[in-house]
Amino acid sequence: QVQLVESGGGLVQPGGSLRLSCAASGRIFTINAMGWYRQAPGKLRELVATISSVGMTNYADYVKGRFTISRDNAKNTVYLQMNSLKPEDTAVYYCNVKGTVIGLGYADFASWGQGTQVTVSS
Repeated sequence: QVQLVESGGGLVQPGGSLRLSCAASGRIFTINAMGWYRQAPGKLRELVATISSVGMTNYADYVKGRFTISRDNAKNTVYLQMNSLKPEDTAVYYCNVKGTVIGLGYADFASWGQGTQVTVSS
């Protein structure tokens, strides 16, 4: 019901930077939390960072000081600025959006983006 479109992934050298974006669309009444998760081959999906509707942020310990999550409420878009990238950051990054949609009535939702590949290698 809610569609998420991600962009910004790519190949960078260690120490480089990338900025990911994720835009949500659909019959959205309100968005509560937005976040980024990542999944490397053979591993479980893990939380990277989240941001609430009022801008409260939460980061995984391994990205603190390097990654910054932000959002543009008017555009229903969440961003992830990634600096000082390391090879271990290589993964598919997925955005997640939680909120309320308009259907027969109002209902909570949680949607995932299609994923964008981030590769950090020399």
